[in-house]
Amino acid sequence: MRSKFSYNLIVRLVGIVVLFVFWKCNQSDSISYKTFEQLPKIDIHSHYKYSREYLPEFLNKWNMKTVLVDVAFENEDSLIRNFDNYLDHYKEFPQYFFLCTTFTAAGIENPNFINKTIEQLQKDLSRGATMVKVWKNFGMVTQDSFGNYIMINDERLNPIWDFLVEKNIPVIAHIGDPEQAWRPLKDPNNPHFNYYKNNPEYHAYNFPNIPSYEEIIQARDQWVQKNPNLKIIAAHLASMANNISEVALRLDNYPNLSVELGARFGDLAMQDSKTVNAFFERYQNRILFGTDFGNSKPDTLLSKENLETELNNLDKEYQLLFNYLVMSDSIVVRNQKTKGLGLSENVLAKIFSENFFRIHKN
Repeated sequence: MRSKFSYNLIVRLVGIVVLFVFWKCNQSDSISYKTFEQLPKIDIHSHYKYSREYLPEFLNKWNMKTVLVDVAFENEDSLIRNFDNYLDHYKEFPQYFFLCTTFTAAGIENPNFINKTIEQLQKDLSRGATMVKVWKNFGMVTQDSFGNYIMINDERLNPIWDFLVEKNIPVIAHIGDPEQAWRPLKDPNNPHFNYYKNNPEYHAYNFPNIPSYEEIIQARDQWVQKNPNLKIIAAHLASMANNISEVALRLDNYPNLSVELGARFGDLAMQDSKTVNAFFERYQNRILFGTDFGNSKPDTLLSKENLETELNNLDKEYQLLFNYLVMSDSIVVRNQKTKGLGLSENVLAKIFSENFFRIHKN
């Protein structure tokens, strides 16, 4: 499809020049720009809810496809999902997208909860979904009639996990939030400061009745352990991105567990780059690339200038993450000064796509 935005070509050329200069300035990098550009890439965690005319060319530029991940928001007695939006987008450009559906524990006390949930999942799978996401509704939002928070290891959910194992469907699990969600906002340079400042409804520190971080992580670990045949991808570095030694411990303990990087590059940048590099080397078969990037408005509500800005910002964000993974010079990520990881071609190929296709195969 021919794009109406001539600035796409300019953005692409500028991006190429910028990255090429970075690569030429750092001869210690172990992969050339051309090789990196040609590596297939899967962004396993995105929320491009609405179509964009620029996206096909943009994804082609990076030799990338992406997983459209649905999230369910509970609003009093209703459940707000966006699967139909993602489905429309997927139908328009099926060569660029994978679909990930979702469900919650809302109504778990109803006798028909399991049947209805599995029916919904079957329907979404028949329409193209190949993955399922569970969100922080488990442990932080959904409550039963007695006010108890429903944890991910609730035994009433077992038939759903058995169904997904039978269908060989991977689960992306965003269980819990960063530990900082349970702490007061004090450091403006913390990579999560702005998120919780702008989204106080998710700042668990403001809601002492929410289970503790430790309780939620313990329930998550028990769930992973009790479902050894379920392929689980722990989103956001298992909600432990600020301490990769704890992530490593989970990867050592649970062979069915992998992790994705979405929206946690700032946490990585806070830690010693040599330690982080060693983590990527050791667990190169268990790490997947993700961003959590997306959009929230139809393009009909945006001006040409808005769309230009959106594309430029998106391109800069991807370039920054790629620079951090691929190069080894100084870099600033989410206000954190660090050094790029300078990962090898072999490791990058696994993180960018090979691990995804190994887990995703049906």
